[in-house]
Amino acid sequence: MRILHTSDWHLGQHFMGRTRTREHEAFLHWLLKLLDEKKVDALVVAGDIFDTGTPPSYARTLYNEFIVSLQQTCCRQLLILGGNHDSEATLNEGRSLLACLNTRVTAGISDDPEDHVMVLEDGTGSLGLILCAVPFLRPRDLVRSAGGQSGREKQLAMGQAIQSFYSRVFEAARSTQADLARDGRALPILATGHLTVVGGKSSDSVRDIYIGSLDAFPASGFPPADYIALGHLHRGQAVKDRDYIRYSGSPIPLSFDEGGRDKQVLLADFKAGALAAVQPVAVPCFRRLV
Repeated sequence: MRILHTSDWHLGQHFMGRTRTREHEAFLHWLLKLLDEKKVDALVVAGDIFDTGTPPSYARTLYNEFIVSLQQTCCRQLLILGGNHDSEATLNEGRSLLACLNTRVTAGISDDPEDHVMVLEDGTGSLGLILCAVPFLRPRDLVRSAGGQSGREKQLAMGQAIQSFYSRVFEAARSTQADLARDGRALPILATGHLTVVGGKSSDSVRDIYIGSLDAFPASGFPPADYIALGHLHRGQAVKDRDYIRYSGSPIPLSFDEGGRDKQVLLADFKAGALAAVQPVAVPCFRRLV
């Protein structure tokens, strides 16, 4: 089974007073062609679809038209995760309608971890992969602030809450995996996330998302999924010593310090119930920032 991992589109972004519409249009057109060329089974967008919680109408149009156009490709499964720039309400507006177009949106978290577990199909229609769909985890959804807590105590509480949430979702995924294994189907598990991991390289356009509570989440806090598709950092990179934990990075440069860096999407191949390979695919430069 083949997954394409991307993130941080930031549709609707203005940079130095100029719209990025043409660059985003060019990227989405290129992406549609790539999905067919590479025979991708499912597309995972790990957060920050939009640049703001109230995206302009043209950004919403780009998003909706892309989803419609996706139906004409071999990739019939789209997984959208909410990021820190996204509004849960905005992403959830068309959730039921988009489900009819094989698009599943996870904008926020549910009290039931099973709501975050999905089984994806490969190109033949057979079950191919289990997804732990984890969006950006907002502090208000995970922890209650207590008076008198030090900064360090708040950091520990937030880190533990994130780890606990991942553990509960992963256990639900493991249960699904065990049920399918009894039928002779060995499926890998892919988890998503939208946060900063310890050691990740940031850029000027990335906002701190856990100010005062958590600078970065340790990679050791993730469950042992076969692949972890991350968003939030705009530089494509693998987490040190854990090649299966990856940031795809943003597809277009969002600040001057990103202008000289290559952009990418990631192809993740799974075989025999495990990750087989991860292949970066360079995104063309549609406009240089100078």
